[in-house]
Amino acid sequence: MSNYFISDIHGCYRELRLILKKSNFNIKTDYLWIAGDLVSRGLNSLKVIRYLYSIKDSIKIVLGNHDLNLIAVYSGIQENKKENYFDDFLSAKDSHQLINWLRSQSIVQINEKQKIIMVHAGISPQWNLEIIKKCALEIKESLLSNDYPLFLKSVFNNKINYWDSNFKKIDRLRYSINVFTRMRYCYPNGNLNLICKKSPSVIKYPLLPWFLISNKFIEKYSIIFGHWSTLKNTNVPCQFFPLDKGCCWGGELYMLRWEDKKCFYQSYQK
Repeated sequence: MSNYFISDIHGCYRELRLILKKSNFNIKTDYLWIAGDLVSRGLNSLKVIRYLYSIKDSIKIVLGNHDLNLIAVYSGIQENKKENYFDDFLSAKDSHQLINWLRSQSIVQINEKQKIIMVHAGISPQWNLEIIKKCALEIKESLLSNDYPLFLKSVFNNKINYWDSNFKKIDRLRYSINVFTRMRYCYPNGNLNLICKKSPSVIKYPLLPWFLISNKFIEKYSIIFGHWSTLKNTNVPCQFFPLDKGCCWGGELYMLRWEDKKCFYQSYQK
């Protein structure tokens, strides 16, 4: 059995199937871990979700910001923008079944035995493992509730960019969503900057990539994440494994086999 890690598929169905074939991924014996953003940007979000649903017993998923956006668009609280390429999904006969399946997915995956944490964007420098689990569970419970559209309508908020252990639940949810699905840079005190998306090579202090701020509570874990395609050619500490190589922008889909750290690449197919 092997564990494979991939992220930011973004509707690139052909590239996904090609890289799985290239790696000899076996749905009967292997596991595919996906660090979010299954949909949007690429042309075939519906095909990606249908395929992953068909092999759901062989995959582990965390939701990314674009996955949450699809759920929000489906529920009618976000605009269906042209660049999302969601029309096929929204008109599909099985869209309700697929959305409910997405809603049931986690926002973080933790394997304490293997010391692995997988998340879409990042982990707050101010969090320990207990807080990570608590915040992830609150998000999952909110997505599974009958009031999930109201939750999504109220949760997107750039102003909640700092952590306070005394937060009311709604602000705790807002901060958690920002951390798990949107963060890239922090200030030295751990507060989030939710605006900057540029490569660290052109950014100066006081902005720091979140993974460069010390967090003694998770330093024994390997942190696997996506979301940040402009990290290409950035020197990242060995504890962290960034997976997003910008396939939907004409880059590559990247997959890591955990046991031997072998890397697989699949170029974008025009």
